[in-house]
Amino acid sequence: MHDHAPGIRGASNQRLLAVSLTLTATVMVVQIIGAILTGSLALLADAAHMFTDSSALVIALIASIIAARPANDRNTYGYQRAEVFGALANAVILLVLCAWIAVEAIGRLLNPSEIEVEGGLMLVVALIGLVANGVALYLLSAAQKHSINVRGAYLEVLGDLVGSAMVIVAAIVIALTGWMPADALASLAIAVLIVPRAISLLREVFSVLGERAPKGTDVQEIRDHILGADGVVDVHDVHVWQLTRGQPVFTAHVVVDDLALASGRSGALLAQLQSCLAEHFDVEHSTFQLEPAGHLEHDAH
Repeated sequence: MHDHAPGIRGASNQRLLAVSLTLTATVMVVQIIGAILTGSLALLADAAHMFTDSSALVIALIASIIAARPANDRNTYGYQRAEVFGALANAVILLVLCAWIAVEAIGRLLNPSEIEVEGGLMLVVALIGLVANGVALYLLSAAQKHSINVRGAYLEVLGDLVGSAMVIVAAIVIALTGWMPADALASLAIAVLIVPRAISLLREVFSVLGERAPKGTDVQEIRDHILGADGVVDVHDVHVWQLTRGQPVFTAHVVVDDLALASGRSGALLAQLQSCLAEHFDVEHSTFQLEPAGHLEHDAH
């Protein structure tokens, strides 16, 4: 299923990434200024996250443009894997950022007397970040379901949104009670919340690069559908993987009875199998090798 909603949310991945980059870069500048004026580590950590996200969105945007290039004799599947490498870079950047935030936050907690944060201004800047991240998250929410590259950018913006919420809580605590360690605790919370999403993205990247069956794909169910076609005796050498999120590829050897081959129904059977994969399993790219029953004995397993 694809999102065909009108307006900017239904725009191309490149346009969505460009808009998100503009929002992220603008808020980053605001947060850096706010961090300098307030002395807030949480704002500085969120600004660093924004800077990393800006870099990651640039990577995602470039990868999206490269992925749109047509296939050629050297790259027969095209350049869609560029999205996967862009997502890999995003995940690594997230993990490095989390480590930096954690070290800085622990340092401040061990030396609380050195902390002096202006809670009122900190709250205003954090609210600006929350609104901007909310807009970017909404714009990317539909496209991230079909592109691992956009999903990487989406997860980073989601991390920013949660981070802004944490900064708001810390700012309110500081403004009302004057308890400065709340700033460092908010920074640490940002790191803790980001790590699971980064690891989840890494797992998906390695799943694609390892050519594992896409999540939610039941290979046995696909076998059963193929075996249910009239004239099919057996199916073997089944392989299903994905070039990137939402781009599954399927191949199989299908053993067909002699009557189906002799009657010239091979073309119709092939069209039936390809339609079955497209309609029931959302696999647009499928390749079938039709074989007579005796050919199975000569195949290496």
